[in-house]
Amino acid sequence: MKLSNYVLDFLVSKGVTHIFEVCGGALAHLLDSLYDRKDISTVSMHHEMAASIAAEGYARASNNIGVAMATSGPGATNMITGIASCFFDSIPCLFITGQVNTYEFKFNKPVRQIGFQEADIVHIVEPITKKALLITNEEKIRYALEELFFLASQGRPGPVLLDIPLNIQRAEIDPTKLPEFSIAEGPAEEISAETIDQLVSLLSAASRPIILAGGGVRLAQAQEQLAQFVRKTHIPVVTSLMGLDAFAHDDPSYIGMIGTYGNRYANLAVANSDLLLALGTRFDTRQTGTKPETFARKATIVHVDIDPAELNNKVQADYPIHMDIKRFLELLNGSSLEVDHTALIPWKKHIQRCKIKYPAYVEPTAPHIVPGYFISKLSRQTPDDAVICLDVGQIQMWTAQTFEVRRQQRILTEGGMASMGCALPLAIGASFAKPDHTIVAITGDGGFQLNIQELQTLYHHQLPVKIVLLNNNCYGMIRQFQQQYLDGRFQSSVIGYSAPDFQDVVRSYKIRTFKITRNSEIDHALNMLFDDKQPALLEVEIDMNCSATPKLSVNKPVEDQEPLLTREELRAAMFVDILQDEYET
Repeated sequence: MKLSNYVLDFLVSKGVTHIFEVCGGALAHLLDSLYDRKDISTVSMHHEMAASIAAEGYARASNNIGVAMATSGPGATNMITGIASCFFDSIPCLFITGQVNTYEFKFNKPVRQIGFQEADIVHIVEPITKKALLITNEEKIRYALEELFFLASQGRPGPVLLDIPLNIQRAEIDPTKLPEFSIAEGPAEEISAETIDQLVSLLSAASRPIILAGGGVRLAQAQEQLAQFVRKTHIPVVTSLMGLDAFAHDDPSYIGMIGTYGNRYANLAVANSDLLLALGTRFDTRQTGTKPETFARKATIVHVDIDPAELNNKVQADYPIHMDIKRFLELLNGSSLEVDHTALIPWKKHIQRCKIKYPAYVEPTAPHIVPGYFISKLSRQTPDDAVICLDVGQIQMWTAQTFEVRRQQRILTEGGMASMGCALPLAIGASFAKPDHTIVAITGDGGFQLNIQELQTLYHHQLPVKIVLLNNNCYGMIRQFQQQYLDGRFQSSVIGYSAPDFQDVVRSYKIRTFKITRNSEIDHALNMLFDDKQPALLEVEIDMNCSATPKLSVNKPVEDQEPLLTREELRAAMFVDILQDEYET
């Protein structure tokens, strides 16, 4: 059979239902093999970056491997942003690139290029993939595919890439004679009964414990095990940005998101903790601040992660545990652990007082729309089954601070790469993974323009994606940084920046659209947004000067966000000593 047909048969056998691609000459045979197939669908995007991010969204929403394809040269390099995002955020995807014929490829010759649109994509993406392969022998196709699929999901997940030259795509093979990849899995990581007993003792004795749920909880599909553990212990839970949907926000044990733009009360809880159980998080600088030694500085830290390289990388843990999160929680849930719920009451009351004193948003007194208030309204009217896809920048932070994620809802967003414009392609990928669910893309005027061409994909497939566009007519996060550190010199964030009339643009794609400018219009607009299963856009006009607050400045511990509290007020909120002298400047 033709090798390109074998590739698609293999993908179907692995449960892949959709391939996101942009056509090109070096993909000719793979595209031809997709023609008229009924067991796998082709989603033709309008830019390769969007195709790669759509595959990422598909993988995040489906718990299966996402697949994207692009042609050689510029097609392959345009996918790099999505590939890097999958690498940094541990998302399993297979990226397939077409390549020039092997007899046109330069290999080790000291020339820059031989074939038209030839580019050595394998060596370009090696630092941001778990493995990248150029296949030059058609007999190795089965081995390559099996190895790459295994690597993408084994251990800490991530992206892989297969570069297939044109003459290899069209080669004839005998599937029965292809060498197979033999999986040599090592023993599962376990912890000793003695360590379990130590952890049980620590958790039982702690008076101010906190669970930090990171993105690894979802990646390990350990949400139910975490919920069971919290029901058993009643320990309060904070999340990282990537762990926003790891734990239901309407659970009484949920506190909020931590970090640079975290909820002030959540940061205070971490700072005051005497035991921090960190699950599947890499302690990014946006979580810990620029001085990680100040993070949870009086707490005994238990850090559990599937990647041993992340243990003791930034924050030194008292108990670094290399283990699958799901398995770890199953062991704790099956242990003799008992936590005195009544002993935690003073701790939980203190956290609740902080939540009341420092709310995530306040009710507006003026008619103009305030982002946090709007997002809270959106949260209440978003369907229970929704997948919410967030762009980056202020949009991401306002939503993370105020959107209350219910148990069946998902939040998809980029953390490590954080590419502007990711919301719409993420939503497209999620829509194909979850065709019966409501998909919401929350974006801004700056990010929306980077992948605005995918409105045609939305219209072509009539995907039920609801776009919420917060328009402040600038690159808001950069403007905020320039306001804080560069004396308000708004070069390129305001000066030189412009946006079209989005109502005209979106309507030209035959997508329903409407716009609001006042708080009194919010409820009616949201009812209109969710009243059918067709694509639609709601544009929300907000003031350019709206900032994402609270915000942590450099050299400050996470509990000391701006706008700064008085030292007396901060001391009153703290169980541990504040660090005003050393970190004041």
